[in-house]
Amino acid sequence: MAASTHATATAVAQAVLERGGNAFDAACAGGFVLHLVEPHLNGPGGDLVGLFQPADAEAPTVLMGQGAAPAGATIAHFQREGLDLVPGAGGLAAAIPAAVDAWLLLLRDYGTWAVTDVLSYAISYADNGHPLLPAAAATIGRVADLFREHWPSSADVWLPGGAVPPAGALHRNPAYANVLRSLAAVADESDDRTAGIDAARGEWRRLLADACEFLAQPHRHSSGADHAAVIRPEDLIEAPASYEEPLSASFRGRKVFKADAWSQGPALLEALRILDPLPDDHLDPSTAWGAHTVVEVLKLVLADRDAYFGDGADAAPLLSDAIVLARRAAIGEQASSEWRPVRLSGAEPWVPPLRREGGIAAGTGEPTVARTGDTRGDTCHIDVVDRWGNIVSVTPSGGWLQSSPVIPSLGFCLGTRLQMCWLDDSSPAALRPGHRPRTTLSPTLVHDGNTRIALGTPGGDQQDQWQLPMLLRMIVGGYTAQEAIDAPTLHTTAMVDSFWPRTWDPTGVVVEARVGESVLRGLAERGHRVTRVGDWSLGRLSAVAIDGDTGILWGAANARGMQGYAAGR
Repeated sequence: MAASTHATATAVAQAVLERGGNAFDAACAGGFVLHLVEPHLNGPGGDLVGLFQPADAEAPTVLMGQGAAPAGATIAHFQREGLDLVPGAGGLAAAIPAAVDAWLLLLRDYGTWAVTDVLSYAISYADNGHPLLPAAAATIGRVADLFREHWPSSADVWLPGGAVPPAGALHRNPAYANVLRSLAAVADESDDRTAGIDAARGEWRRLLADACEFLAQPHRHSSGADHAAVIRPEDLIEAPASYEEPLSASFRGRKVFKADAWSQGPALLEALRILDPLPDDHLDPSTAWGAHTVVEVLKLVLADRDAYFGDGADAAPLLSDAIVLARRAAIGEQASSEWRPVRLSGAEPWVPPLRREGGIAAGTGEPTVARTGDTRGDTCHIDVVDRWGNIVSVTPSGGWLQSSPVIPSLGFCLGTRLQMCWLDDSSPAALRPGHRPRTTLSPTLVHDGNTRIALGTPGGDQQDQWQLPMLLRMIVGGYTAQEAIDAPTLHTTAMVDSFWPRTWDPTGVVVEARVGESVLRGLAERGHRVTRVGDWSLGRLSAVAIDGDTGILWGAANARGMQGYAAGR
């Protein structure tokens, strides 16, 4: 069973499963295809976070595909450049690319296929083309002038003949096809599969040296000024991807697993712990009281995220009984308009700037791109489970086509994940060379008895916000996964935005209008500033699962945007 944010990636993953590949082979093949079919949502120069569990393993493992800040990415350097925030677009915001290395690491250690076979699907689409999504074409249209005036290498790739391509036009990327062919060729030179994949990982880092040279030339950033990137070939010597142990928390007899506090994952665990003993009707997002409760809890845990999360931070105290009890007591009957992190023993919360101007309109989580390249960005997602019980959930992101100028020899750009770092050394998420930015990428694995569930969604700061109602509806409300995905959802904007320009809206709630007038009115009466959006606008969730007792597999995907798909047999 495979489910993802794009039907083509799902089809590729399913094709691998049909040919005898396992879940890890399938996820890798689908992941490389996502670079091509959702180029405005992820790219080879970006990052990923995954959770996976082999059939014979007792617990999941985190696939860590988040690159660190380069050696030259210091707060002092950015301040000398006249910046008070890391820009949201441009090479200065590039972390070390880690997505491709992470896919290859997973393939090496848990897959069965050769690099050539896994990459064959992506190479075919890069050579022969894939129809541009309407959202991708719209994104290109928004940044077309930026490309023409400041990023000509991006114009060469994304504006064929100088014009914005229409939705459905075939987009080809021969430069990236050649990159993938070179990885496959290097891997094929070795008779040993593991050694061949490691050779491909080394070749990938060697090829990235071109990006360092190209982006070292000053170019336009979202700051409105020209800056040179600081990433250098010496930053690429070590392979960036690795494995880690996940954090977990129990909720209504289930065990939920997330990545550590270099992601936003522990916020979902804290929210579930706070909500666990509350009455069922307080946990129903389809009621005014339930929606209010969910939103207020999200505001609390996201404040804790912004005060305490970062590379090397310890999220365990936030999951302790004492802290959870205190946070539960902080839920009021009216919407709070304060930013309220908890106070931990021996640790004062870091207070970020609470900027309220210059924000980007609330909406679906799809990229909203200004002429300068400013973007919230977004993400994609893929879940796969196989007949043997191997299961994997990966959220790839970054390296959006609008992130920074395309490197001509590679056919793609580098990401801008460093925009999630603060230029304040007292912050747990401060910009520090060798440290990872605190990412929003946040896939989930759930143990429900002998059932294993993988799920996730794109959406930046909304990722765990949209997963929470889905889990509540499934575990408390008895919904199927598809029913929970299809149900109307909501999220708060009362957190410090992880993306440039890092704004905060103290009482904002974004709600799909079909939730009903009684819920919308009830939220407003409780003091929430409600933004109604389209009936099918929020969330791009997908999920797969295997019931260990019966052997039955299921999958579910998002209907919003008519783009996601689940398939299996």
